[in-house]
Amino acid sequence: MNPKQQSSLGALQFKSIDGLQIRFATNDRKNGEPILLLSPLPESILAFLPTWDSFSALGPVIAMDIPAFGLSESRAGVRSPEGLGEFVMRVVDSFGLDRPHVVAPDVGTPACLFAAANHPGVFKSMVIGSGATDHTDIGGILDKLVNAPSLEPYKALTGEQFVRGALENMTTYKLPDYALQDYLASYEGARFWDAVDFIRAYPQSLPRLAKRLPEIVTPCQIIVGRHDPFVPVSNAEGLHKGLPKSNLSVLECGHFVWEDAAAEYAKLACDFITGGYAKL
Repeated sequence: MNPKQQSSLGALQFKSIDGLQIRFATNDRKNGEPILLLSPLPESILAFLPTWDSFSALGPVIAMDIPAFGLSESRAGVRSPEGLGEFVMRVVDSFGLDRPHVVAPDVGTPACLFAAANHPGVFKSMVIGSGATDHTDIGGILDKLVNAPSLEPYKALTGEQFVRGALENMTTYKLPDYALQDYLASYEGARFWDAVDFIRAYPQSLPRLAKRLPEIVTPCQIIVGRHDPFVPVSNAEGLHKGLPKSNLSVLECGHFVWEDAAAEYAKLACDFITGGYAKL
């Protein structure tokens, strides 16, 4: 997709943030509390196609391809949960967001948890989940890429193979072809290995995050799929136990809860954003 190509999210645009060209979409609303949506692996902001209208009905929405996940630029310093968490702070500043609600499934989960630990009060609430916070409790190709002593056995793996293989776990949602093509472009060539750099940082980053969880007072809604082959429910249960203020909701689907269970996901997230967070 080029910068002006239309999707159900509206025009996909680029903005320079901290020296990187970042792709985003916005509903251009001015009233209401801001909501920041962060792209998951191995997808892009088009992962929010089935939930966009629900979030847009609440207030101003910014959906962003986070560096290494989508078609934004990246660099080495942001390809770790801590580094990406700090970059999200630059995003909040760049868009002038005042205590946004953040929806950060998958790889956005550990990044935003670090951001919340390092910058208390920056988010009003967080909707997270389906992202590892314990690198010893993951499965499938994610486990192999994160925990393998060497990536040498996987050097022939391509982004297209990785994307298509992961999407086999999507069983209900009918992914539009233009979204699939966007996902494939997002992890083409070296872009795939940029994404792998991020998850390869888990064994160093996530134990540090686990120690910081008790400090995070931002209310969190954790949403996961019961049949996720990559990040099992037990991973989310550990996160739920470690956070002072959190709900855990387990939906009857696989990894891609925001698409395969979009209606339930949107309702849980929107109910939390519109007041549920204040009850924790």
